Amino acid sequence: MPRLDQEEDGGPGSVVLGRDGAGEAAIVAAEKRLGRRLPPSYREFLAVSDGWYVDQMAGVYQLGGVAEIDWFGDPYDMTSAYEGFLDDDPSPEAVLLAGMWKRALRLETDSDASYALLDPGDRDGDGEWALYVYKGWGGEFPDRYPSFRAYMEAMYRHFHDTRAERSDFVNATTREQDARVERARLLALRGRYEEAVPLLEEASEFGRPHSAVLLSQIRHFLTPSRSEGYGSLVADARYLPEVLPVEAAGAGQGGPGGNDYWLGMMVARGAGREAAEAVLAAVRDGTYRYAPAGAWGQAVGEARKAARWGACDAAWRVLLDALPRWEQPGPLLVVPLGLLADPVLGPLVTPERGREVLATPRGGQTGPVPEAVPDLDPPGLAWLAEPGGFRGSFGGGYRCVWVEGVGPERLPELIGEEGAVLSDPLRPYAAARLARRPHEREDEGVELWEDRAVVAAGRAEGAWAFAFDGYGLHHMSHLFRSPVTDASSAGRAVVVWCEQGDGTAGDRPDAFHLSVAEGGVELYGFTLRGEDVERSGALPEALDPDRLFRPGDSGKEGQLRALHALHGELGLSLPRFALTQGRLATFTTRSWTRAPHEDEGFAYLYFGRMRR
Repeated sequence: MPRLDQEEDGGPGSVVLGRDGAGEAAIVAAEKRLGRRLPPSYREFLAVSDGWYVDQMAGVYQLGGVAEIDWFGDPYDMTSAYEGFLDDDPSPEAVLLAGMWKRALRLETDSDASYALLDPGDRDGDGEWALYVYKGWGGEFPDRYPSFRAYMEAMYRHFHDTRAERSDFVNATTREQDARVERARLLALRGRYEEAVPLLEEASEFGRPHSAVLLSQIRHFLTPSRSEGYGSLVADARYLPEVLPVEAAGAGQGGPGGNDYWLGMMVARGAGREAAEAVLAAVRDGTYRYAPAGAWGQAVGEARKAARWGACDAAWRVLLDALPRWEQPGPLLVVPLGLLADPVLGPLVTPERGREVLATPRGGQTGPVPEAVPDLDPPGLAWLAEPGGFRGSFGGGYRCVWVEGVGPERLPELIGEEGAVLSDPLRPYAAARLARRPHEREDEGVELWEDRAVVAAGRAEGAWAFAFDGYGLHHMSHLFRSPVTDASSAGRAVVVWCEQGDGTAGDRPDAFHLSVAEGGVELYGFTLRGEDVERSGALPEALDPDRLFRPGDSGKEGQLRALHALHGELGLSLPRFALTQGRLATFTTRSWTRAPHEDEGFAYLYFGRMRR
């Protein structure tokens, strides 16, 4: 007779799980009474044990034997309720569920208002009937298991899961699953995460210690944008610097009440409140910096310097080269988790790169190195006009200043408004919010005719620094004044402004501007508005607007030619990833428009929504 012995339960005595098996004659007699042959796995079960104690924590406590099972009969008219859920084109699964209540065989004899129902109308090719567990007190749809065997296996896992925190609960199953967790941990460190995942998934269903936290780390790097919980790992001082910032980054973006809830959870898990408050504040305001020790920490610092100016692919290569030298702060951390919370480096971890991290041996383990993920930044500028490029992300035009031979930290001095300084690295949409309209800055002495841009600063290919604005909606008015001469006081400078019209008759046409200067003197340039072109200086043949923008072209065709030519002739480029998904420092420029002359008119129109 199946029993729960002392080693299984960890306590004195034993618990009877089942009964003696029913003979074939008894099973056949039950089938004759019911008018149906029972499904294979249930028949096999009855032959071993004629009934079963499930678990007081499973909703269903006891399964009856051959003399006790009977048709459910739908005494509460559940059929009508579930037929009411069917729409005009219901799924086969919904139809099966609605009809299940009148067909089902009821198995349980003791439960917490729950029912274990075998449905002969929901069967597979092996003759197995689906088993539904309906918890009447919960109101949810019933849980479906493809067979009686699948249900019992799930209950076996549930039995272990509910007792996993008991240190005295030890048996052959717990020992086997704990060995799998340790094997999975080593596989993960060796870069064989795909082998580790199923081992951890099974162990977590049995509630084995550490299985869930190891699995969360792998899943987090597979989908870096998702949030994962790390339980009481924050209570261990070894893991706190890595885990707490990631937990803070995943905290809800609500008000003070949401913050208090998160802080309360961290304190309940064992983290100090002051430490949690400090980390949460740093993550929220973007000042958190991932700073591990050792050779890996040095690489993190070098990578941040590159990424903060837009060299995201180069930064990633620095990290990946150093990853094998990453050292575990303790055995339960298998990835450099804190990297995900860094405001500059965290965005570099795309799902593809997350898999690259997981497939790279680290923490003192060895194994084959994965094939490198391709760089994310395309060369040149053409991506600005391609589907899914910058305008695909933000929906507007763009303008940019390049200066050759200087670092981006000098750009505020060259083209910034008075007192301009570089901000901490910001998300693109955060930079967009900084682009205030003139009427919003009247108290700062800004005239209505001024057009001061909030630009993201960084380094491009070659020796170029750039200041890019694609976050606000601006119109290239007749008062436009290129900042190219100011920028060129430190070296050769280029200004490009592309303004996209909507293409409808009578509306603003596309506009495209190019100007090049050196030593404070403009060398050449042109401004295209619709079919009108203004030129200055000796334009190189490759940059002749007649060659770039041809009659009958759409604005995008001419724009693409111009962007290709700027890359080929001047070597200009921009980092797509940093501008669309990364973090770059910003500053506010001087006005891109000049003051109107006495004989020039000027109007500033602002449209807003009025509240009633």
